[in-house]
Amino acid sequence: MTLENHNEENLIKRAKEGDKYAFNILISNNFSILKGYVLKLTCNKELTEDIVQETLLSAVIHIDSFTPKTKFSTWLIKIATNKYRDYLRKVNETDVLLDVIPSSYDIEDEVIMKEELKEVLKILKAMPEDKRTIFILKHYYGYSYEEISSIVNCPIGTVRSRLHYGIKEIISKFNGGR
Repeated sequence: MTLENHNEENLIKRAKEGDKYAFNILISNNFSILKGYVLKLTCNKELTEDIVQETLLSAVIHIDSFTPKTKFSTWLIKIATNKYRDYLRKVNETDVLLDVIPSSYDIEDEVIMKEELKEVLKILKAMPEDKRTIFILKHYYGYSYEEISSIVNCPIGTVRSRLHYGIKEIISKFNGGR
């Protein structure tokens, strides 16, 4: 197949027509983005696996409803965000308590992980879900305010405000504040 046949718009069109190969390519191209996002959001390997599986199942079922106004990865992240919110509602939590910092890193990652990284993960995990989600989407994935607004279903001004206060909270706690 030529590169032209592998562009995202064409793959989406083919996936909507029932082409499983095209859908698998879309998933393969976006899987690491999805999994990395969910791992940062949940800070829990097992929960990440569950949310990713539910997200992919939802994507398979609802591929016909996808409109390519946004990137396919943005759509997957929006689904994952909603699945995570559903999980939080189900277990009646507003914040996930810090239990264990993920230990599923390879040797290189273990060497790179220092006390500062552990501290940032603790701070992120302790943040309210709405601020944490926006912070991760902006600073780890580089989404624009408009894209984040669409993913989390809130006005751009709210996105900017949550990001601002989230960053202030991280800096304050990282510098020893409460």
